[in-house]
Amino acid sequence: MSLTPLTGSGLGLRRALMGPLQDQGIPAEIDFFEVAPENWIGVGGRLGKGFRRLVAERPLVCHGLSLSIGSPGALDEVFLLRLKRFLDDFGVDCYSEHLSYTSDDGHLYDLMPIPFTAEAVDWVATRIRRVQEILERRIAIENISYYAAPGQRLSETEFVLAVLERADCDLLLDVNNLYVNSVNHGGDAEELLTAVEPGRVRYLHLAGHYVEAPDLLIDTHGAAVVDPVWRLLALAYHRFGPVPTLLERDFNIPPLPALVDELRTVRQMQQGVASDAPGCADVA
Repeated sequence: MSLTPLTGSGLGLRRALMGPLQDQGIPAEIDFFEVAPENWIGVGGRLGKGFRRLVAERPLVCHGLSLSIGSPGALDEVFLLRLKRFLDDFGVDCYSEHLSYTSDDGHLYDLMPIPFTAEAVDWVATRIRRVQEILERRIAIENISYYAAPGQRLSETEFVLAVLERADCDLLLDVNNLYVNSVNHGGDAEELLTAVEPGRVRYLHLAGHYVEAPDLLIDTHGAAVVDPVWRLLALAYHRFGPVPTLLERDFNIPPLPALVDELRTVRQMQQGVASDAPGCADVA
């Protein structure tokens, strides 16, 4: 399998964007795509053919939704084998998931926070190592936005760093989540960003959010990126170099040129960074 180094700016490939991308062509500002594999495993017909045509033109990364890495229930190893086939079929090396849980006896359809405790670190790290063993890939986990911290004994930064070390995995650093959590919980948005080792950061997520109240932000991926998040992105580039960066937009999706404008800003910021810092591993 020939792998293409991942660089530049990427876009989350949503079904609502497939028509414009097929009709208008893929803009040069889109260096790679990201998809949730659960949304595409087993999809055929016209939609599946369109998907294959688009992802054949750009490197592809996968960001999971349902692995439920922090769940008290057993890992779904049947799903993991289906996922591995999908990753192999599309030549995807870079797979990430949320540092959260989404299921117990059934699917919860939300990203629930894992208790920030030493016991949870051990539990999650063991499961991540098993996932990497089955997928035969090193994976990345994403720092999530959370709205409650039940049973907290560690800070978010302590918890995330401990999981990365114990599991020997990488980090998908979401800069919008850093900002959302700092507003909602009164912490320092830069703490995790400045504490994590540069070699652990696989790639970055960038998104907008909804302002429910001055002290309550909701991570919706349904709005444009705001200035404080752009400033955190600039700090990330200063620390890590021009790490590949993915723009997420899940609803209220504007016309494609508006998304391209944000991606153009990302690329301009990356080009302004004179650094050889590592980014994501090679993917295809």
